[in-house]
Amino acid sequence: MPDLPLPALAVAAVPRRRAATLELAREIERREYPGIYCASVGDGLGLCLALAQATERIHLGTAIANLYTRLPADYAATTALIHELAGGRFRFGVGVSHGALLDRLGIAGGKPLAEMRRFVEAWRGAPRTGDQPPLVIAGLRKRMVALAGELAEGVVFANAARSHMVDSLSALPPSVGDDFFVGNMIPTCISDDAEAAAAVNRRTLSFYVTLPNYRNYWKEAGYVEEMEAIEKAVAAGERERIPSLLSDAWLSDCTLYGSRETVLEGLAGWYEAGVGTPILVPSSAEGNQMKAFEELFALFDSL
Repeated sequence: MPDLPLPALAVAAVPRRRAATLELAREIERREYPGIYCASVGDGLGLCLALAQATERIHLGTAIANLYTRLPADYAATTALIHELAGGRFRFGVGVSHGALLDRLGIAGGKPLAEMRRFVEAWRGAPRTGDQPPLVIAGLRKRMVALAGELAEGVVFANAARSHMVDSLSALPPSVGDDFFVGNMIPTCISDDAEAAAAVNRRTLSFYVTLPNYRNYWKEAGYVEEMEAIEKAVAAGERERIPSLLSDAWLSDCTLYGSRETVLEGLAGWYEAGVGTPILVPSSAEGNQMKAFEELFALFDSL
């Protein structure tokens, strides 16, 4: 697949590996990947600030920041700072998170659509911050996708189903232009041992299927049987059974895994489904995340 565009890549600010992550980012830029997107773990926004100064050309962004963990005006001050220091390369990805995660933080979330609208208005209205970056709203269900099309310059999914993406994007208003950002965070594991790679991605997604909003999304995408089985396992306190309940069909629809050829074919399918910026989240069946990036670099070097 010589004409397959390079995807964007995801990194995280993992304790004791932050300096190494900046070195990795410079290598990603040197290899001319189109973007680096930072997960919220370990302060993704802070990592973006560091990346704005550690890199020169590559686009970067949060995927995603939790709108509840800072006041809108505080976010506005920081996002304007990063936008300026990055020379316009930064995108601010923000979402409403999930009830279970908010409970752990002691945060009472509101109605997602209303909360997102309120946040965007307050963030954009914050005084004396300077120019703001393009806004990318985390979407999953259709109403949030539609809101992203109304309020923002992009939408980013995470762990979406490829077979359902065209339907999801149909919620965008006709006014959305060709420059509207569409991204998706995709768990990726490259290995000739397809079963080992699948097991890695199953572990990665076992937490997400415990979240009601994700299960409702995957039911909407056609995976009712799998999600209902998981609901029964969770209710019975049998979470250890969850990986075995994630079917191969579901896993192949939501992640990339297996041989180089299989991963490249799947990635091509994401582009065909309308995701202009697939964001690969690499894991390895044989080592840590740095090993995963080595495997990913080798894959695209072979094209």
